[in-house]
Amino acid sequence: MDKRLAGFGFLIGILFCALPSVDAAAQTARPPITGISHLCLYSNDAAATGQFYTRSLGAIKAADPLDPNGARFVFSPTQFVELLPLPAQHSISRLACVGYQTTDARALRNYLHEMNYSPLGELRQTVDGSTWFATADPEGNQIQFLQAAKPAELPANARPISSHIIHAGYLVHSKAAEDRFYKGILGFRPYWFGGIKAGATDWISLQTPEGHDWIEYMMVGPGSSNPEGRIDQSQLGVLNHFSLGVDNMEASVTTLLRDKAMSPRHDGPQMGLDGKWQANLYDPDGTRVELMEFQPVLQPCCSPFTAASPTH
Repeated sequence: MDKRLAGFGFLIGILFCALPSVDAAAQTARPPITGISHLCLYSNDAAATGQFYTRSLGAIKAADPLDPNGARFVFSPTQFVELLPLPAQHSISRLACVGYQTTDARALRNYLHEMNYSPLGELRQTVDGSTWFATADPEGNQIQFLQAAKPAELPANARPISSHIIHAGYLVHSKAAEDRFYKGILGFRPYWFGGIKAGATDWISLQTPEGHDWIEYMMVGPGSSNPEGRIDQSQLGVLNHFSLGVDNMEASVTTLLRDKAMSPRHDGPQMGLDGKWQANLYDPDGTRVELMEFQPVLQPCCSPFTAASPTH
């Protein structure tokens, strides 16, 4: 992953000065961004981590057209986790990227170029004919936009615990900076926000412009419940996470327990402050995988939902 993004210089100061106004973004047509495509995760032990994704989550292992050193763990014809070897020089984060689906990667890259947004990776094509490019958000979170050539084919006996990655979350310090990119340039829409305690904002959710998948700012620093500068690798694995939607939490957890597929580290089921049932599993590298029911069953705390939730 690092070599694909080499030379970008993901410096927050560079990104801040490159951000245009919301009005400027509205003047140029943007190709659709329809949902989450994938996550790229680093692993210190590919065999053990791969076993978690196939055994616990039921994903199908496949070759990785984006990186020959990686492997894909496929949940649906359009969504997957890309597992990559942990680089020799690495930080405490195991999240390498979040990928989004677009109907036209070339046009979207041109759009970002016209918005004077940088850095922008080169437009690339994979061996399966898919087109993609990489960039970074204002806080240096690495993201990709993928136009898939064709849906993945899953075997008839595939039984993933979920076939829908409904959201991805990552650590954020500045809501204002991130909003200028995700809302102002890309057109992401507010969905929900909340906090652990009164007066705190710990989670800010924005849906993709032409879909119901969402990103979740995992807020750190003033205004949140997470103090600045006290995040270790274990805590970062909780913050940098992704969520799999399920229809019925009781049935999903029962299946994991019956099949002895529950991860050694796990918590829940529990009722989330957004009114949805959730349960957390953790891969061997500490990345949290949140099972979450698609629909709330209680009123959420803190704020109402301002967009429709995914249904399946």
